[in-house]
Amino acid sequence: MGIADRLRLRDRLAKARMYCERQTIASFGPHHAKPQGRLLCYHSVGQPDLGVNDCSPARFRRHIELARQLGFRFVPAAQIASGAGTSRDLAITFDDGWKSVLTVAAPILDEYEIPSTLFVATGLIESSSEWHRPRMLDWGELTRVHGMGVDIGSHSVTHPDFGKIDKARAFDELTRSREVLKSRLGINPDCFAIPFGQSRNWTAAAHEAAGEAGYRFVYAQAENTRPPGTVPRTFVTWMDDDRIFTALLNGAFDNWEEWY
Repeated sequence: MGIADRLRLRDRLAKARMYCERQTIASFGPHHAKPQGRLLCYHSVGQPDLGVNDCSPARFRRHIELARQLGFRFVPAAQIASGAGTSRDLAITFDDGWKSVLTVAAPILDEYEIPSTLFVATGLIESSSEWHRPRMLDWGELTRVHGMGVDIGSHSVTHPDFGKIDKARAFDELTRSREVLKSRLGINPDCFAIPFGQSRNWTAAAHEAAGEAGYRFVYAQAENTRPPGTVPRTFVTWMDDDRIFTALLNGAFDNWEEWY
């Protein structure tokens, strides 16, 4: 078995493990409301080659409709992050800057009049790699996304693991991404989403750098296990059917971290 075959097998096994894990937690995980609302973290909608991070368009629409049927309302992310949300509030966020946020997600959200926030990794937007270029938004498309009412925040420049870099590089990633967004889009974002976003991907030094760089909110991609001082978000995966998504809204995955 060659390297490519071994990688494909590892990917399939990891997805199978995550599927079993999320099914089990949905059945037996604790359930509780979040008093100040819940932030949902998506990545792409209808780009299946992104693996567990992708949500199909039909499932994304179903998540919206199911949440509304269960009595939730959708509000801006900053409303929840600032502590002004309620237990029936949800917010939708996206990480990275994948093209389907414009082509698929934004039109669906516009149909339901739902606000959202996109955290952009500026270096990936400007990447010339054959893999990233056709899959990522470009600056013109980001301008269109922003014009559709999607808030834009920073997701760094190069999407590094902030748990493995020093404060100086963290500060550079935080400030340069903000400067590029201001130059390209005319905005000065006060919110930042941690790449990978788990407890191991952020340090006290990085948090200090974010404050010094002028960020008001730093969003994680985990709930109860998130790094200190960050805003929790709940990661949504490609496999989250009605049962899993309902459990997710009820807090079953609040002690779960993405390991994939």
